[in-house]
Amino acid sequence: MSVSSLRARITIGATLIVAVVLALGALLFTWSLERSLIASTADAAERSASAMARDLDDDDGLLVGVDDEDLAQLLASDGTVLASNAGATGLGPITSPDRDQRVIGVEDERYVVVTTSTENGVLALGVPLDEVDESVATTRRLLWMAVPVLLVLVAGVTWLTVSRALRPVDRMRAEVEQIDAADLSRRVPVPPGRDELGRLARTMNAMLDRLEASSEQQRRFISDASHELRSPIAAMHQHAEVAQRYPDRDLDLPTTVIAETERLQGLVSAMLVLARSDEHGLALRREPIDLDDLAIAEAGRLRSSTALTIDGSAIAPARVQGDLRLLGQVFRNLADNAARHARSTVAFSVREEPGGVLVIVEDDGDGIDVRDRERVFERFVRLDEGRARDAGGSGLGLAIVAEVVRAHGGDVSVDDSALGGARFSLRFPA
Repeated sequence: MSVSSLRARITIGATLIVAVVLALGALLFTWSLERSLIASTADAAERSASAMARDLDDDDGLLVGVDDEDLAQLLASDGTVLASNAGATGLGPITSPDRDQRVIGVEDERYVVVTTSTENGVLALGVPLDEVDESVATTRRLLWMAVPVLLVLVAGVTWLTVSRALRPVDRMRAEVEQIDAADLSRRVPVPPGRDELGRLARTMNAMLDRLEASSEQQRRFISDASHELRSPIAAMHQHAEVAQRYPDRDLDLPTTVIAETERLQGLVSAMLVLARSDEHGLALRREPIDLDDLAIAEAGRLRSSTALTIDGSAIAPARVQGDLRLLGQVFRNLADNAARHARSTVAFSVREEPGGVLVIVEDDGDGIDVRDRERVFERFVRLDEGRARDAGGSGLGLAIVAEVVRAHGGDVSVDDSALGGARFSLRFPA
């Protein structure tokens, strides 16, 4: 919906609401005015009737001394008309003897009728409501003439007010309309003040910040992934060309292809895990997992495949709800990372703590500088480029660790190890 359309809808809606309120107010006002004028006329009629009752003169059934415009009747207790004035001649009882006040219609004219007791019966006096009806009709005409004028004023004021209020929204819309995937650095203008529009602008800018960061991360991911994929493919191509050119040389091409293929397969698997995490989060197949079993398995693997000293004495029973495949990959990545950087020793620790489980993997290598302890969990970040490449590292292992641990509701951090190297601490909820 465009801003102009929204402005028109708000103006029309506000005008309709005001129109309904004014119409109801006009009806209520004229009704109240009519009731008030009738009550005032009735009070004056009661005073006149009391005065007439003291000097009532009945001349052969004709009440004299009464204004011809009024209706006057002398009624018996059973409602029979004993006498009447000229204006009420030929009319039936205009009210009941026991009724205090009523409004009647006679020949298209309205009268308010009041009663008062006399020595000979009940005097009923009807006073015409011509002036009341004329006053109410005049007021009603004035009100219905004023309502359209007020509606025009309300519509104009609403239009101007809404236009002024939505002007920042229109500027934000125009700015957002020019933002595309090629340039996410633009931001919407933030209007002054701490109102809803200001909060909306700041929220939109925060969203654009996240989109820009995500886009930059994706571009960097694609660039780094392309570079990493090119390396094993180029190595296989180079060895194949050498083998083709020098077929008599023993180059052991199958071994090279298998090694590079495994490296390529590991890289693609890691990229798929991270892509699934970015797309809709990691889908976990939760089941009871003994983390101590995973740590013991990785410690045994390192003992059989490396000459390092592997310390598993601090591994204690600990169980969480999690995905066995992904948690196994976490332990594998941490173990390989520690073995790659350790000088002689890698240590595993698993223990239960209040409210969760703590897993520690540490080594006696060079450690990680304080400035790099957050960056080390980013994708394709290698603090030791040469050694990581030689060992087949892609810079995705610790990124996967961080994503999987967060998906399980935990957190991961790195600090200095008592062994002298880096210590990775993983905390899982119970």
